[in-house]
Amino acid sequence: MRRFFHIKRLYSYILTTYIPLLLMTFAICLFLVLMQFLWKYVEDMVGKGLEISVLGEMFVYAALTLVYIALPLAILLASLMMFGNMGESLELLAVKAAGVPLLTAMKPLTILIVGIAVGVFFYQNNALPKIQTKFYSLLISIRQASPELDIPEEVFYKDIPGYNLYVGKKDQKTGMLHNVLIYDIASGFNNMAVIICDSAEMSTTDDKKMLIFTMYSGQQFQNFQQGNGSSSRYNEDFVPYARESFDTKTMMIAYDANFNRMGEEVIEGSATSNYVSKNLAELGASIDSMSLILDSVNRVDRKTMKNHSYLSFRNGYPAGKKDSLIAAARLAPVDVPRPDTLVLTKALNEQSAILQSAYMKADNNSNEFLFRSLNKTTTQRTINRHWVEWHRKFTIPFTCLIFFFIGAPLGSIVRKGGLGTPIVISVILFIIYYIVENVGYKMTRDGVWAHWFGMWFSSFVLLPIGIFLTYKAVNDSVIMNADTYVNLFKRLFFIRDKRKYPVKSVIIEKPDYEKISQSLSDLSQKIDRFLDRYGRLSYKDYWTDTNYNKELRSLRSSLEIILNSLSNSRKLEVLAKAEEFPVIFNIVRIFNTGSIPAKICMYLFPVGIILRFLSIPLEWTIRKDLRNIQRLNGEMVNILHGIHEPETIALV
Repeated sequence: MRRFFHIKRLYSYILTTYIPLLLMTFAICLFLVLMQFLWKYVEDMVGKGLEISVLGEMFVYAALTLVYIALPLAILLASLMMFGNMGESLELLAVKAAGVPLLTAMKPLTILIVGIAVGVFFYQNNALPKIQTKFYSLLISIRQASPELDIPEEVFYKDIPGYNLYVGKKDQKTGMLHNVLIYDIASGFNNMAVIICDSAEMSTTDDKKMLIFTMYSGQQFQNFQQGNGSSSRYNEDFVPYARESFDTKTMMIAYDANFNRMGEEVIEGSATSNYVSKNLAELGASIDSMSLILDSVNRVDRKTMKNHSYLSFRNGYPAGKKDSLIAAARLAPVDVPRPDTLVLTKALNEQSAILQSAYMKADNNSNEFLFRSLNKTTTQRTINRHWVEWHRKFTIPFTCLIFFFIGAPLGSIVRKGGLGTPIVISVILFIIYYIVENVGYKMTRDGVWAHWFGMWFSSFVLLPIGIFLTYKAVNDSVIMNADTYVNLFKRLFFIRDKRKYPVKSVIIEKPDYEKISQSLSDLSQKIDRFLDRYGRLSYKDYWTDTNYNKELRSLRSSLEIILNSLSNSRKLEVLAKAEEFPVIFNIVRIFNTGSIPAKICMYLFPVGIILRFLSIPLEWTIRKDLRNIQRLNGEMVNILHGIHEPETIALV
């Protein structure tokens, strides 16, 4: 009963700690992806004179659309921070000491993440299509909105349709434009008008659908369109134009400066982008209908290619004998007259007509098949985009689960809380996920990979990582311990620490030189037996003999015991010789010798031979070290036999 009460309190503590952390990290991640969205679409929104309410609505829709990116990253970061803090403050150690396994401690969060994943699925299936429809209709409306008029100085301004406007200088306080040059090509280039004025003012009508130009002290030059009845000399040498001088002139230009919102039915009825507004059932129905259309077009193409061109003579075969005649024609060669000899028997005008007709038929057939090919490519690409949206409704919830089972175990292994290390690890993992997910998405969109493989490719990559980290965290792995990788690096490059035996100021136990000499002699004999047995380790023994590492560890243990005893000596020559002894390596194997994976590697010859070949340099180093130890044993025994003076024992 008490254990149940403590576990209940633990679950309550974990949930009350994790949920606020998840909300905080979700807000941070959503803000980051919104900044990415702003960076991408800033050119479409700036300079349009949009109201704050329109921009706010745009950001709300964008935030709701980008939830599928921010939520998995937030779950990963929150899990890392949560279990990293618990590991750093030794709370995880206390939980494990109380007999609560890590998976049991993760149970309430697992249920919570499963609930979130289910909610994300229904959100993407039911709410997101409507939100995306509103988002893209608003985005297209903003893109099509007329830019706010902000005419620069000494640059031709071309954003007013049908007009090019040049302003020499602009008064920022009054808005007066000076040294103005206007090219009016709204009525066509032949009727172009050029207006030059000293100054001008610009305003809009109340409904913001017309621009009002009020110009002062200027002239207007305008061409007249040439008439059809004028002489050729008149057309070449003289172009009539009109010249007008004015003190004040007003010109009105059609320019809609209002923001016109596009209807959502445009997105819903679009043949190329309507996948954003459909749920699972609608996506499936659209895929089936488009696949049916594509299959019918393919059947028509195959029938056309079969009955066209040089195979058209087969249409005259009897229906009952057509297949047998075609099969016989494939086996027996048929002499067919060369086409050019048939053409040459005709008259010259008939030859020309025949060739022209053949060319026109070939060109028409080519254009027809090209059009059909483009149509089929577009249809297939639209089907692929529908499949992308169909699978994404499942992959995003599954990614949330995977990121939790990556973040929680990794946090318990790293044991670092705060925002430093967890953010670095989260960003690295999310970048890997983003790259892999984009590769699968583009391969699916372009039809290179099957849609199920491309869209689940990131899950196939991340799922083994989550399982591996969970397994390591449950078994208290030191996978993130720096000393582990340092030792592995030293083993790979045969780097060993040198022994250091300084003279001790206080010695508790006096070394027994006679006993140590006997132990050194026994060690040399053990090394002889080991080298005789394992001088050349066979391929089979490498994978199946479990005594090799045991005996090697025994030799290493015996050597360390002897050297620890000699480290209590006050004789410098003894300590110097003890420092010359090498440190014996252990054979590093991916799988334990004699285990089932090791036997599988043994029978998978390409894998087993490669791993065996990589272990040969280490075995050669071990044998060399053992022979060196035998030599040093003899030298040490001679030094010990030469010591006659008794050593004093200093007691604390």
